[in-house]
Amino acid sequence: MKPMMMENMMGMAPMNMGGMSMGAPMMSAPSAMNMMMVPRCTMTMEKCEGGMKMMCSCTDATACAMMQNLCTMMAGGMMSCCMMMNGMSMMTCNMTMGMCKMEMMKDGMCMMWTSGDAACCDMIQACCDAMMKMMACGCTCCICMNGTPVCCCSC
Repeated sequence: MKPMMMENMMGMAPMNMGGMSMGAPMMSAPSAMNMMMVPRCTMTMEKCEGGMKMMCSCTDATACAMMQNLCTMMAGGMMSCCMMMNGMSMMTCNMTMGMCKMEMMKDGMCMMWTSGDAACCDMIQACCDAMMKMMACGCTCCICMNGTPVCCCSC
């Protein structure tokens, strides 16, 4: 018996003995991709008086310069830390409860979130505890400024 061919909107789909095989439709590439390479860094976090401190360092000079430039350009905007595992977001801390101060280091950036309000300080330090625990368990931290990723770090 000769196999029958049935035409669909996306082209030709072969039929087999069990019925019509529904393959994935052919897709065209998007006209413009909204992607950018994000520097990979090593991160340390610690609680400090009034909040928390995060240090991101890169061994590659180009990645370090890119991260420093992104942080400088985006300074003053909303900061968030997205904890990811296997490409999926596990937790996001929007660091809107304090002031962010950034300092350039020779191999990266130091970010410090502090607040004079005791409740906000407690929230910042709780985020620090949660993020340190998640990184110890294998999560990666993606730091975003104004929704733009500036670095992706592991511990």
